[in-house]
Amino acid sequence: MAEPDDDPRRWLSLAVLILALVLIVMDNTVLNVAIPTMVRELHTSLASIQWVIAGYSLTFASLLVIGGRLGDLYGPRRTFMVGAALFGAGSALASVATSVGVLIIGESVIEGVGAALMMPASLSIISNTFKGHERATAFAAWGAVMGAGMAFGPVVGGYLTTYHSWRWAFRINVLVAPIAVAGAYLLVRRDDATGRHERLDLPGALLIGSGTFSLVFGISQSETYGWSDPVIPLAFVVAAVALVSFVLLERRKEQAGTGPLFEFGQLRHLRFRYGLVAQLVLAMGQMGQFFVLPVFLQDVKHLTPATNGLWMLPVGLAILVFAQVGGRLTRVVGTTTLVRVGLVLNAVGLLGMALLLRPDVTFLRLLPAFTVFGIGVGLASSQLTNLILSEIAADKAGVASGANTTVRQVGSALGVAVMGAILASGGLASSARIALLVAAAILGTGAALAFLIPPDRRPVADTELGRDLYDVVEPVDTHLVG
Repeated sequence: MAEPDDDPRRWLSLAVLILALVLIVMDNTVLNVAIPTMVRELHTSLASIQWVIAGYSLTFASLLVIGGRLGDLYGPRRTFMVGAALFGAGSALASVATSVGVLIIGESVIEGVGAALMMPASLSIISNTFKGHERATAFAAWGAVMGAGMAFGPVVGGYLTTYHSWRWAFRINVLVAPIAVAGAYLLVRRDDATGRHERLDLPGALLIGSGTFSLVFGISQSETYGWSDPVIPLAFVVAAVALVSFVLLERRKEQAGTGPLFEFGQLRHLRFRYGLVAQLVLAMGQMGQFFVLPVFLQDVKHLTPATNGLWMLPVGLAILVFAQVGGRLTRVVGTTTLVRVGLVLNAVGLLGMALLLRPDVTFLRLLPAFTVFGIGVGLASSQLTNLILSEIAADKAGVASGANTTVRQVGSALGVAVMGAILASGGLASSARIALLVAAAILGTGAALAFLIPPDRRPVADTELGRDLYDVVEPVDTHLVG
C-alpha cells in the first residue's frame, strides 16, 4: 500500500530517469561497433578514436564523486537536469564532428561531464522516491533496462552504422535529452538539498583526474610516440606524482576529518580492498573484449557493423540473464564464491576466444566462448557491489559506492588503452589474439586474487545489510549501474 506522502508521479519519473540513463550505458557500446567506420570517415587512426572512448570513461570516472556531492549541495533533481542538458549538448557537437578533436570535446568531455552529473543524481532520486518493496521494484526495472542497453547496444550501433550513419548514435541523444530535462522538471518531486555547508574536495578531484588521464595517455600513446619520445616517460611521471599526491592529500584530509574524496582507511576491509581489484580487472577484461572484437570482425573478417553487432549479441544477453541469476545464487553459494566462479569463467571465455580467433573463424565456433564469457561477467558483476559493501558501515556506503563506480570506469579506460596499444603493435589478426590473451591473463590474475577475499561467514542474505542488498540491489545488474 502506498504511504500518504508517496509521489503519485513516481513511476513516470522513474521512466524518465531510465530513458535518460540508458543512453549512458549504450553510448560506448554503440560506438565500439562503429570504430573502423569512424577511422575511415574521419581519416584518422585507431589510437585517436580510442581516445574518444577512453576519454569519455576517464571524464566520467574522474567526476562521479564530485557529481554526487553537487547533487547533495544543489539537489539531485536540478543536478540531473543540468547533466542531461550537457549530455545532449555534447552529443549535438559530436554528431556534426569532422575531426577527432571536435569528437573528443563533444563526446569525451561534455558528454562525460553530463553523465557524471546524471548517474549519481538519478540513483539518489530513486532511493529517495521509493520505499520498501516499491524500491526493490524500481531498482529491478532500472537494472533490467541497463542490461538491455548493454545487450542491444552493439546491435543498434551496427544497424545505424550500416544503414544510416554512426552519427545517429549521437543524434538519438540529442532527441532524448530535452525529453529527460522536461520530464525531470515536470515529474520528479522537488527535494530540499542537504549538506550545503560541505566543501567539495576539488584538489583531490584534480589530482585523481590528472593522474588517471596521464596514466592512460602514457599507455595508449606509447606506440604512436615511441618510448624514446620524452612525452611518454613524462606522462608516467606526471601520473605517479599526481596519484601519490592524491593518496597523501586524502589520508591527511581523512585524519583531519575534513571530507576527503576517498577514504583510504576503508581499504582495511579485505572484501572492499580485493573487491575493488576484482572490479578493476573485470572492467579491463570486458572493455578489452568489446574493443578488440569489433576491430577484428570488421577489418579481418570484413563483417558489416550490423553483422558484427549480431555476432556479439550473445555476450550481452548472457550478461543480462546471469546477472539476475547471480543475485539469487548468493543464498546458496555465497557472494565470494560466486565472484570467484564468475572471474574464472571470464578468463576461460576470453582464452577460448583468443585460441579460436582466426580469419576463417565462424560465429558458431565462437558462440561457446562468447556464452561462457558473458555468463562469467553476469555472475561476477552482479555480486561485486554486494561484496564491496558487505563490511562497510552504513554511513560510509556512499563513499564506498563512489569508489566502486570510479574504479569500474578507470578499469574500462585502461582496458581500452592497453588493448589499443597491443592492436597498434602489429598485424590485426595476430595482435587481436595477443590482446585477448592479455585480457584473459588479467582476468585470471583477478580470479586468483579473489581467493584472498575472506569467504562468507554466513549467507549474505541472512545479515541485515545483506537482506537490504538482496532485496534492493541484487535484482539489478550492478555491473551496469555502477
